[in-house]
Amino acid sequence: MDFEAIRGGMAQAIPFNTHVGLEIVEVAAGRGVVRLPDDQRLRNHVGSQHAGAMFAAGEAASGAAFAGAFIEEIADIEPLARGARIDYRKIARGPITATGRLKQSHDGLLARLRDEGSVRFAVEVELTNGAGDVVAEMTVDWHITKRS
Repeated sequence: MDFEAIRGGMAQAIPFNTHVGLEIVEVAAGRGVVRLPDDQRLRNHVGSQHAGAMFAAGEAASGAAFAGAFIEEIADIEPLARGARIDYRKIARGPITATGRLKQSHDGLLARLRDEGSVRFAVEVELTNGAGDVVAEMTVDWHITKRS
C-alpha cells in the first residue's frame, strides 16, 4: 500500500469527512494534512469557522498522520481515538489547514505494536488560516490494536 492509496481511501472509509467537506491533502509517515473549506454551512453565529468543524478537521489530520505511520499494518489494525483536547487561539476565517504530527518515533510505536499487540500515543495538530496564523492547537490520543 502507498500513501496516495491511504489518502484516497480515507474519504470512503470515513464518510463523515466527506459530509463536512474535508479534503485529505497529504498522508506521509507520521504526518497528515487536511483542508477545511470556507463554506457558509460550516460557520458559527459570528461568521467564522464552527468549532465542531475545526475539531473534525483536526481529528482527521491526526488520523491521516497515524495512518501514514502505520501504512504497512493498516489492514491489520483497529484504530480508535481515545480522547482529544483542542485550544482555540484565534477566530478562524477562511479555509483552514490542519496538520497532524506524531509526537513519538513511528518506528518505536511499530515495535511496541508488534511486541505488545496494542499501542497508545498522541498526535499533535496545528490548525492555521490562509495567512499561516495558528487558530487552534489540538492533541488526539489514539489506541491501536492488532485485529484478531
